[in-house]
Amino acid sequence: MDVLLIGSGGREHALAWKLAQSPELGTLYAAPGNPGINAHATLATLDVADHDAVLAFCRDKGIGLVVVGPEAPLVAGLADALEAAGIAVFGPSAAAARLEGSKGFTKDLCSLHDIPTARYHRFNNAPDARAAIEDRGMPIVIKADGLAAGKGVTIAETKADALAAIDACFEGEFGGPGAEIVIEEFLEGEEASLFCLCDGERAVFFGTAQDHKRAFDRDRGPNTGGMGAYSPAVSLSEAQLRRAMREIIEPTMKGMREAGAPFKGVLYAGLMLTETGPKLIEYNVRFGDPECQVLMMRLKSDLLSILLAAAKGDLSSVKADWHDDRALTVVMASNGYPGSYDKGTPIAHLPEPGADAMIFHAGTGEKDGQLVATGGRVLNVTATGPSVREAAHKAYEIIGEVRWDNGFWRSDIGHRAIMIEDR
Repeated sequence: MDVLLIGSGGREHALAWKLAQSPELGTLYAAPGNPGINAHATLATLDVADHDAVLAFCRDKGIGLVVVGPEAPLVAGLADALEAAGIAVFGPSAAAARLEGSKGFTKDLCSLHDIPTARYHRFNNAPDARAAIEDRGMPIVIKADGLAAGKGVTIAETKADALAAIDACFEGEFGGPGAEIVIEEFLEGEEASLFCLCDGERAVFFGTAQDHKRAFDRDRGPNTGGMGAYSPAVSLSEAQLRRAMREIIEPTMKGMREAGAPFKGVLYAGLMLTETGPKLIEYNVRFGDPECQVLMMRLKSDLLSILLAAAKGDLSSVKADWHDDRALTVVMASNGYPGSYDKGTPIAHLPEPGADAMIFHAGTGEKDGQLVATGGRVLNVTATGPSVREAAHKAYEIIGEVRWDNGFWRSDIGHRAIMIEDR
């Protein structure tokens, strides 16, 4: 089967690497891809925002499955266009993608179906939002309603922080000028990421991970799209997992069917493990980045056959198998990220990672034959091992061999899991 993979980041490099291992794969195309993905796929010059161009490419190449990596094309309805043309696609419809595209939609769905989440209010103008925090205790959470590349959430420790976050959202700092925000209570506990593959009717467990959102060591600094992750999440017990599936995932699937938007694709639930049980922080409608990298390193099963089953609406006989080893990834980011940063800085050397490790390209390009950094998050140095500590040791050893003068990274990815392992 010939496959088209949409996207250009570290998530898509990990998907390409895993798809390329499938005995069912013919030719793998990637649009637009990146230099790392180029090792596993044929890169296609294709404007993925032009749905007619994507359809024409699929017809010309006889594509049997389209795998959509990032969220923006899904929210824009690419899956709808493909399905209408009879082309199998892994990813939800635009209506179902509202689970990520609108924080307010998701919170209202939770309220309607008694899905445990933080208490919240929605606001469509800054004056009302500013007035609402006058009597609120701190910290509180301010969320831009739409897509914000993982950076539209502010945990406000002071009233001044909250007011600044409200203004930033409505002034368009996290995308276009914000039409709406969500203000919600601050939840305390450990965070964990839960992934399920969905076929519209059922949700099949597809692993856990723990992300590290803050830019700097000891969880300090601004929120980012993710500075590293490990899998599985040691903080999520079997009992908590069963409860999250029963109280969060299953009611969501039911609610989306009742809303006329059955969910197909990957459902990524960000959870807060509170004293009263797991609560939903937010949904994403695609694989996490960098969580996808650690999931693909641990996955034993053939990814292509699983994604095709989901796309065709029948996961009844699918069960993913996993390697026992832990996986950990460290993001190497451009100095200044998540703020402004220089683009086109040269990456002089990448080592061969060896067995049980990979360097996934997240934001790279080529200029005059030289590998260069083009994004905020540039490389995902990923390794596996019998423990999180050993996987981390291997990843940081590889980082020590990378020659790139404009990068920074956290030195403590997996620190919570390592503390638990050492007890």
